[in-house]
Amino acid sequence: MSERQSDDQVEALPHDNRRQVLYWRLLARLFDPEEQPALERAGLAVVEDIGLPAALLDPQASVDSIVQRHPELAAEFDGLMVTDKDQGPDADPDGEVTRAGAAEVRRAALVSKVLLNVFSTGSGAVSAGQLSRWQSDAGWLERALGCAPGDLRGGRGSGGSGGPGGVAPTGTGGGRRTPDLSRLIPAIGPELGALEADLVKRMHLREVLADPKLAARLTPSMSLVEQLLRDKNNLSGVALANAKDLIRRFVDEVADVLRTQVEKATVGAIDRSVPPKRVFRNLDLDRTIWKNLTNYSPEEERLYVDRLYYRHTARKTTPQRLIVVVDQSGSMVDSMVNCTILASIFAGLPKVDVHLIAYDTQALDLTPWVHDPFETLLRTQLGGGTDGTVAMALAEPKIAEPRNTVVVWISDFYEWRSQPLFDSMAALHRSGVKFIPVGSVTSSGRGSVNPWFRERFKDQGTPVLSGHIRKLVQELKTFLG
Repeated sequence: MSERQSDDQVEALPHDNRRQVLYWRLLARLFDPEEQPALERAGLAVVEDIGLPAALLDPQASVDSIVQRHPELAAEFDGLMVTDKDQGPDADPDGEVTRAGAAEVRRAALVSKVLLNVFSTGSGAVSAGQLSRWQSDAGWLERALGCAPGDLRGGRGSGGSGGPGGVAPTGTGGGRRTPDLSRLIPAIGPELGALEADLVKRMHLREVLADPKLAARLTPSMSLVEQLLRDKNNLSGVALANAKDLIRRFVDEVADVLRTQVEKATVGAIDRSVPPKRVFRNLDLDRTIWKNLTNYSPEEERLYVDRLYYRHTARKTTPQRLIVVVDQSGSMVDSMVNCTILASIFAGLPKVDVHLIAYDTQALDLTPWVHDPFETLLRTQLGGGTDGTVAMALAEPKIAEPRNTVVVWISDFYEWRSQPLFDSMAALHRSGVKFIPVGSVTSSGRGSVNPWFRERFKDQGTPVLSGHIRKLVQELKTFLG
């Protein structure tokens, strides 16, 4: 059979069959990097017939490069995989192909491209350029899922509103539905994070960091920061400077997102025992008018005001103490980075006294550096075992007024001395301390918690909080507000 005959047959295929051609090609490529000539020819015929560039079938072409050459496609990737459930049939009663069917074939071609680029990562060493390209393509996948780039990988764009995790869909409309991010983030986020972590591990990171041009091509990410923190003691000179720059950039980006969530917290309930300050900005105009309506003169059409009313603005400012205890073992890196940044933001709020403790088999009081998460992270030592009793020994003396104290304990709770640690935690709870055990506060929400601790925390009335970091922000705002 000639290629022309093959093309003619493809053009005659119904839209459902065309989509199958594209998706079968995608699966073949994902499981075997070798080309399947028949599928490649059929896929090319479909793509060209619907007016899309052949570069969509090139695994080496990034989505960025395609969009640069064909800018009209950018809007199509936004919200691409957020489909409306009420799709019409592929053909009308007369057998004529509908626009909806043609649109679905076009969507299949674009979906295939972004999925292939993200999930086909090959093997062997990875260059800075390859990592940068993958991160960009992963960003396009996140946009296709209705999120901002970085949201599902535990990245920087998790602010705003619109869904669980605080992310707003970026799709351009077209009648598409908002994605259920509460399901997408746990399912897809960890997989993207794992792929990114694997790419970072396959890099010759020290050599890349030693070259300013290559280091400049790296995009900060949680996986990259983890590797830098683990390897920081082996870096020096230019490599160490570039590593610190990447960590600081990531910290600043995450801090910008979290700060917008934290700043919505109230600074205390209104204290009505304090008389309102009689200044113009506190004037309660509506109440003033309402209370003086009896003084209105219909003849003169004037309202005579006997008394001005002002809003109470003074708030109760009982000092609150926030003690954050973070497990710095290797399994908790994501949570540690997020919570270190979060602690620094709360430390900047009025009347909040923040203390930060990190531990593995030894505990380290990081409170002197709590205002600077970058410096805090550089003082951590990732890995090792887990003995929370050493952290408790540092935390307990910091509790002066239990009912004005919240202790946030972030760990997977796979502890060396479980019973003594739980007993001391239960004693804190009974004393009036607001005790919040946290299994994970990542952007993906993934986390494994020791079931022994999970059951006991639940019975105690302090269930383990796990999921997106926004949950912890909300818990702390409720207590500190």
